[in-house]
Amino acid sequence: MTDPAHIQHPDLPDLDAVAVLGWYDRHARALPWRVSPASRAAGARPDPYRVWLSEIMLQQTTIAAVRAYFETFVELWPTVADLAAAPLDDVLVRWAGLGYYARARNLHACARVVAEQHGGRFPTTAAALRALPGIGDYTSAAIAAICQDEPVAVLDGNVERVAARYLALGRPVREEKPRIRAWVQAAVPARAGDFAQAMMDIGATICAPRRANCLLCPLEPGCAGTRTANPLAFPLPADRKAKPSRTGHAFVITRPDGAVFLRQRGPKGMLAKMTEVPSSDWTDIPAEPAFPFAGDWREKGVVNHTFTHFHLTLTVWHISADHPLDEGWWGDGAALEDEALPSLYRKVLAKAGHEGKKAGHEGKKKPPA
Repeated sequence: MTDPAHIQHPDLPDLDAVAVLGWYDRHARALPWRVSPASRAAGARPDPYRVWLSEIMLQQTTIAAVRAYFETFVELWPTVADLAAAPLDDVLVRWAGLGYYARARNLHACARVVAEQHGGRFPTTAAALRALPGIGDYTSAAIAAICQDEPVAVLDGNVERVAARYLALGRPVREEKPRIRAWVQAAVPARAGDFAQAMMDIGATICAPRRANCLLCPLEPGCAGTRTANPLAFPLPADRKAKPSRTGHAFVITRPDGAVFLRQRGPKGMLAKMTEVPSSDWTDIPAEPAFPFAGDWREKGVVNHTFTHFHLTLTVWHISADHPLDEGWWGDGAALEDEALPSLYRKVLAKAGHEGKKAGHEGKKKPPA
């Protein structure tokens, strides 16, 4: 066996698209936004709106987490015009708990551009799709390939992992992306959309992060990774810098009737326009709490939350008082699912004893009092 860290590939072997598509025709996953290969062969066309919505939701998120949100969105807003006409606050309520909230704001902005500037129809090429808010190289390629069979390489984390193992790449993926893109691009067949989804499915179900079921893989005959001592050694890990840590305080105010005082975060920055309880700034150096008003504040513990670029620790304080602040509203403590609360602040409320239901499925956000 060969040490995977020292394998080099001056010439990239061919990617067998015929084998990939044959496997997909038999084993494609059934997903609510997908047209099956059999239906596609019979003439059914993928809906660009549903494909776009699923791709935005799936960024940095799993299919298991996305399914319920997707079904709620398409039930409430069956078309891109419906979504464009919805108030942003309603969209944020339905997104709450899914994370990476800039996606929701860009989703709404993109829907408005498509509805107002493109007559409710998504552009048909990857190049034109990239001009829309929140759509980058991957998403534009995925929509164009799946919906229009544009012959363009679609590279997500699953495809990159398959490539790294098949080619037994001797460097981390981020250093090999041009070679991976060239390898996939050279193999894109006429059924570009099915091919893109097949490669994703192989990475998700067979060539997965912590397992490689090589005997079931249609690419096994030419895979260099299976010839090494450990195919799971690929992709090689990239150097990771330790995430910085920040701290802050969150202040939960409840009335005797169970209402919780809430407010909207600012229009920019982390969790922009989402709902929160009154909170301090998040700082690198711990600071004493600056309570919103004097009273019998009780410390309820700490909440730890990890964002993409840093770890956050919030100390949670609680008080029972009928003392509204300058900006905000009293939310029904029994219907917090109606509020655009991100996961962080659901943790805060749970720590203070006001967990509520999971967001994103029923009801509408109450307007500020």
